[in-house]
Amino acid sequence: MSDSNIPDPNTSGAPVPPRPPLPDSGAAGPSAAGPQASGAPHAGGGFFSHGSQASGQHAPGASFSGQPTAPQPDAHAPRAAEAKVGSGKIVAVLVAAAIVGAVSGLGGAAIGNDMFAANSSTSVSRGSTTVTVNDPDNVNQTTGIAAKTLPSVVTISATSSDGGGTGSGVILSSDGYIVTNTHVVTLDGASSDAALRVTTSDGRVYDAKIVGTDPIYDLAVIKLTGASGLTPITFADSSKLNVGDTTVAVGAPLGLSNTVTTGIVSALNRSIQIASSAVPDSGEQQQDQGQNGESPFQFDFGQGQERGSGSSGTISIAVIQTDAAINPGNSGGALVDDTGDLIGINVAIATAGGGSSSSSEAGSIGVGFSIPSNIVKRVTDEIIADGSASHGLLGAMVGNAADAENSTVAGALISDVTSGGAAAQAGLKAGDVVTEFDGVPVRDATDLTAQVRALAAGAKASLVYVRDGKTQSADVTLGELTE
Repeated sequence: MSDSNIPDPNTSGAPVPPRPPLPDSGAAGPSAAGPQASGAPHAGGGFFSHGSQASGQHAPGASFSGQPTAPQPDAHAPRAAEAKVGSGKIVAVLVAAAIVGAVSGLGGAAIGNDMFAANSSTSVSRGSTTVTVNDPDNVNQTTGIAAKTLPSVVTISATSSDGGGTGSGVILSSDGYIVTNTHVVTLDGASSDAALRVTTSDGRVYDAKIVGTDPIYDLAVIKLTGASGLTPITFADSSKLNVGDTTVAVGAPLGLSNTVTTGIVSALNRSIQIASSAVPDSGEQQQDQGQNGESPFQFDFGQGQERGSGSSGTISIAVIQTDAAINPGNSGGALVDDTGDLIGINVAIATAGGGSSSSSEAGSIGVGFSIPSNIVKRVTDEIIADGSASHGLLGAMVGNAADAENSTVAGALISDVTSGGAAAQAGLKAGDVVTEFDGVPVRDATDLTAQVRALAAGAKASLVYVRDGKTQSADVTLGELTE
């Protein structure tokens, strides 16, 4: 089927020349489905992974059954991975193994009208991908955003001897580099060598290998085998976002690929702390992360077993908060702005409930989280270049100032500093309360840790702190977090 009516997603409105028929599935194209397992019960609120997780054992490279998104004569339709929604009823933030969210209420703005002229066909398709347009005269902005973004989003299936799951990913390069979440490709730390199969929005299926994982910010890069001619996402500058800006989430919630939802930026400069079996629980990581390095939140794939296969640590990450619908199976998917440019990688949601969880109850309640695109860009660039990413270390034990007796200001209370570390060299002392870091307000220990980890080792930053009731500032050169 010709796609000559589809404008180039990197331009506004100009049609592209007809393209040759797409290759058969498996010939050349990415498919992304990140791992998500159905989860073990939790005793309280917390962060939970919400990737769609299939239970049971799967052989690497096993085929999947399912109906194609839309019948197409010139390409094989992708087969959807079998998935069960993991149990996860909890008042908490759920780390999503494949997230999809989006913004509601987008009007018929220029991008929609440019994408679909009045004389266009009733649907725009590429392979098995279809953006349905029943009334070309009245397409809205979301339709245009979807048409631009879908070719850059994939579904990822991860399987190991213990089980498997699906998630989402975003194309970084035409030759098959994909960004997703660490918890998607490792089944929340349960497997270091899960078999990965990736399906593109137009139905092409590829094998994939892990290039590198970054458990500290729950990001990972994988590389498709034999891929070419893919459509990379365009990055936006996440530091320029405003509360109230339009957001559109694209991914495969519950294994439903090519799903689009809409919302707004609900909050910025938000930080969350998550328990993760993919990250080692070392003394270095406990620094800057609260006096005990513990979190009241955790995430779970719902595999009916202990999370992961290693020790359980915690991570603190800076996020964009959105009310775009994000559900299990959408981790690693794209959050884009009103021009279809990437502003974040979906990673977690808040869920309402308590006690034991079931994936059917662990769905969107309008509070979702995405890792900002500027952090994603730095981390993925480092992984592609070196196989890993670095993170800053302040060299201090911190807690929540608001919890301290006689506290008069919110912030991160320093309880101890490491001799010769970054904090000590900047002149910080026990008892100081950090209220701002690198221009971002700090309300508690999680905020400070997340902002420090967002920067590379050796980065320079300014901070504001309160000592003996007086506000002061200091410049700091961060150390390097080691495992």
